[in-house]
Amino acid sequence: MNTPTRTLLAALLLGSVTLAGAQALPHFRVGLAEDPDVLDPTLASTFVGRIVFSALCDKLIDLDEKLGMVPQLAQSWSWSADNKALTMKLRPGVSFHDGEPFDAAAVKFNIERHKTMAGSNRRGELAPVTSVDVVDPMTVRLNLNAPFAPLLAALSDRSGMMLSPKAAQAAGDKFGLKPVCSGPFKFVERVAQDRIVLERFDGYWNKGAANFSRITYTPITDATVRLANLKSGQLDFIERVAASDIEKIKADKKFKTAAITEIGYQGITINIGKSDRSQQNPLGKDARVREAFELALDRQGLAQVVMDNEAAVGNQWVAPSNPYYAKTSPIPKRDVEKAKALLKAAGVTRPSFTLLTPTTSDAQRLALVIQAMTRDAGFDVKIQSAEFATSLAMNDKGDYDAYVLAWSGRPDPDGNLYTFNACKQPLNTSGYCDAETDKLLNQSRSVQNPAERKKIFEQVAARIGKERPIIYLYHRNWLWAYNPKLTGVREIPDGLLRVSGLKMAP
Repeated sequence: MNTPTRTLLAALLLGSVTLAGAQALPHFRVGLAEDPDVLDPTLASTFVGRIVFSALCDKLIDLDEKLGMVPQLAQSWSWSADNKALTMKLRPGVSFHDGEPFDAAAVKFNIERHKTMAGSNRRGELAPVTSVDVVDPMTVRLNLNAPFAPLLAALSDRSGMMLSPKAAQAAGDKFGLKPVCSGPFKFVERVAQDRIVLERFDGYWNKGAANFSRITYTPITDATVRLANLKSGQLDFIERVAASDIEKIKADKKFKTAAITEIGYQGITINIGKSDRSQQNPLGKDARVREAFELALDRQGLAQVVMDNEAAVGNQWVAPSNPYYAKTSPIPKRDVEKAKALLKAAGVTRPSFTLLTPTTSDAQRLALVIQAMTRDAGFDVKIQSAEFATSLAMNDKGDYDAYVLAWSGRPDPDGNLYTFNACKQPLNTSGYCDAETDKLLNQSRSVQNPAERKKIFEQVAARIGKERPIIYLYHRNWLWAYNPKLTGVREIPDGLLRVSGLKMAP
């Protein structure tokens, strides 16, 4: 056999082995509790979107199981002596899904896009960043107008996600239709309410951590149906298992489970100034009615009935176990008689309003229990259900009275607090705006000392607790169930499934 023939044969054999290896990678199928909103980290606001982004878009920083900051696209970072500049050394050899290189110029583009793009939900998270300097191709410096304690936490989430500048500039506000990032998997297709499909990115910097040929995310709002799909083998992993099902699944050797206490909260957002509709119902226009509404609720009863006790009750944006919880504003006990007295003082005999809720199982159950509980104090709560993305849009426009909203949480308390309660912030859909509260919130962002920050949060809790733009109810456990052949599952309190390092045994 001559040399060219041997070379051709060797190449064909190598190609067939490579193809067989690629075909051997399994297809990973994930069941989501909702359909994400836009797949653009700058504009997105849903928890399930963050689950998809964890496979699609690498961040500058990631989190570990103890919520510690660990390198991802940034290999290291350091603060200036005055804490007003953050310098980051970037990971070399990284490329975006379109082949464009990741470098300091790309970081500058992304931070500026997050800050200035119309409709950005990252604007508040990055407000103190005044400019971004390209120190050299792999070093970038973020300059701040004041020390900003939550910045690293923000960069460990969507504010730190890096998009291809070339693709983002070309697509503009349509980028979310075909996102181009630098994660282990790249975008293939999306069919609304049906599926999001990603495929393995062969150019990924940590290629050995991507062990699937494809990932398909399927939104299934009914927890019972999600579980049925897992049991039938149609799915490999489901998030937010119904609390009522978790004990049975634990006893079934055919599945593995995980329970992770969230860093977010379940609450009721109330329209107190987002739109004119706030003045059309007594709940929105009178703080006494909102206090009566809260006093009609039994938080422990809600956690028991809705979550089968797979939740910790609370009345703030962080759980009572969090070091930043304000013990000076304790959880109020249910007091129906006091609620009735408040309604009488407000001149309202039968306050009626509509409670908007997503169609997810837990949200529906919560709304029904709230309706029953508050009836005892004289409230007439009507329930309006809407598909998740639709309900978010209604909430954002102020087309609601009160809204069942679960927030997945951020590692720094600021991520659960500022953008929801500071004046005119992107996620402040209650319309709450108070100059003294804004002053305190901004102080809490500039103070590095934990004890000093906690004192400020105590003052914030008192002010927000008086007006009740959000009534915080409890902090859920993230409940997962999955195929026992799946290994490498990491239980991180942000509740996001990291696909890097996951493997499916044959």
